[in-house]
Amino acid sequence: MELGQVLGALPPIVDPNVLNAASSRDDAAVYRIAPDRALVATVDFFTPIVDDPTDFGAIAAANSVSDVYAVGARPLFALGITAFPRQKLGTGLLEKIVAGGANKMAEAGIAVVGGHSVDDAEPKFGYAVIGEAHPDHIVDHEGARTGDILFLTKPLGSGLVATAIKRGLCPPALEREAVKLMSTLNRRASEAMLAAGATAATDVTGYGLIGHLANIAGGADIELHAVPFLEGVRDLGERDLFPDGSRRNYQAYVDQVDWGGIAELDQLMLCDAQTSGGLLVAIPANNAAAFEAALAAEPFPAMRIGTINGRGSIRVRP
Repeated sequence: MELGQVLGALPPIVDPNVLNAASSRDDAAVYRIAPDRALVATVDFFTPIVDDPTDFGAIAAANSVSDVYAVGARPLFALGITAFPRQKLGTGLLEKIVAGGANKMAEAGIAVVGGHSVDDAEPKFGYAVIGEAHPDHIVDHEGARTGDILFLTKPLGSGLVATAIKRGLCPPALEREAVKLMSTLNRRASEAMLAAGATAATDVTGYGLIGHLANIAGGADIELHAVPFLEGVRDLGERDLFPDGSRRNYQAYVDQVDWGGIAELDQLMLCDAQTSGGLLVAIPANNAAAFEAALAAEPFPAMRIGTINGRGSIRVRP
C-alpha cells in the first residue's frame, strides 16, 4: 500500500490553525497557537541499524529531531518511544540506548521529559519532538524559485552502510564515518539556512535523495559529480548491498526522472534510503556563498548539487 493511500484514510483537516500536516508531506506538523508562535511536532522511531546500543540511541535522537530543524524551528522537548523485549531488560542494553539518546538530545539543548514503552520481540527506539517557530517563518517544500541553488549538508550512503553492517560486510572505517554522519545534528545547517533565506528545505531520509527532491516544488537539475557520498560506499553498491527501501524508491521514480544516461548503479545510489541524513536546501543564488561559508568548518560542509529548474521535473547529469 502506498503512503498516499494510508494518508487518504485521515479525515479532512478544517482547523485553520493547522499550517502543516501529514497530507502536505512536509517534515513536521505545524500548529499556530498565537499570531507570532506555532508549535512544531514530529515523531520517528526505528529498529537498530548499528551494533553499538549507545550509538543507536544517539542516531535515533538525531534522526527524530531532524524534522524540527528541517522546517527551521527550534526544538523544545522530547518524549521517548521504546519497544524492547522484556526478557532482555536485565542486559543493560536498553539503558545504553536511552543514555545515548538522552546525551544527543542534551547536545540539541532539550530535555527528554517522558515517554512510553512496550514489550516487543524486536527493539525499536525513537522520539516525539516538540518545537516552536514563528508561523510566517516556517520553511516548507513549496517556496523554491527557479534558479535557487540546491545544497546537501551531509553525504549519502547510510542505507548501504546499514545493510553492510547487518551482514558483517562493512569496513570499520566506513562504519565509524557513517555513525558520525547519522549522529550529527542538523542544528547548524538549520540555523544557516534561515540566515541565508532558504526558500524550501527537507531532510533526506527514507525516500532517498531523488524521493525528497520530488517533494520540493519546482523540479531540479542535479549534477551527479557534485553529490557527496561517504568514501567507500560505492564499493558496497557494487556488491549489491542496497536495502529493500532503496529498491522501492528506485522503482517508484525510475520512469519519472531524466537520468541523463548515468549508470543504473548511480541511479540506485541516488535513491538509497537514508537514516538521519542531511538537509536538502534551496537557497537564493545571491545568498549561496554565505550559506556555504557558514557551514564550511562543520564536520560535513554544505555541497552544491544543482538548481531549481522551474519545470517540475528532475533531471540528472553526470
